[in-house]
Amino acid sequence: MANEQMKPIATLLLALNFCMYVIVISIGGWAMNRAIDHGFEIGPGFDLPAHFSPIYFPMGNAATGFFVTFALIAGVVGIGSLISGLNHIRSWTSESLPSAASVAAIAWALTVLAMGFGCKEIQLNIRNSRLKTMEAFLIILTATQLFYIAAIHGAAAIRR
Repeated sequence: MANEQMKPIATLLLALNFCMYVIVISIGGWAMNRAIDHGFEIGPGFDLPAHFSPIYFPMGNAATGFFVTFALIAGVVGIGSLISGLNHIRSWTSESLPSAASVAAIAWALTVLAMGFGCKEIQLNIRNSRLKTMEAFLIILTATQLFYIAAIHGAAAIRR
């Protein structure tokens, strides 16, 4: 059957995306932990800085807080899409396609949003090597997640 030809491609892309989302979550978790540990201390006798941001990160630039926050959300939803994707690849029927495709599309949309903040962070030009790595992974993930969505939809189109 022609629709079985896309199954190995979808499986490979799902495994690749899983590994990259785990790396994004790991680096984002490190950045969030560092921001919490080295953030502003507010209490009696402390005044807020003039340009206080509740999303303050000691490394990076003004876009880092938004970038890391949305990268973590995209990573968690991307890992969640793995569960639905594995179920779809296991059964590979038209009944399991809508759930896999919808969660993958949401993960892709959040990845695009995080990539947009990553591009803004690249434009502002002050960041460390871990943030550069996370930016690169999100740019690659934007393409591979879209290819995964196309692969599972391509199998449905061939079947008709």
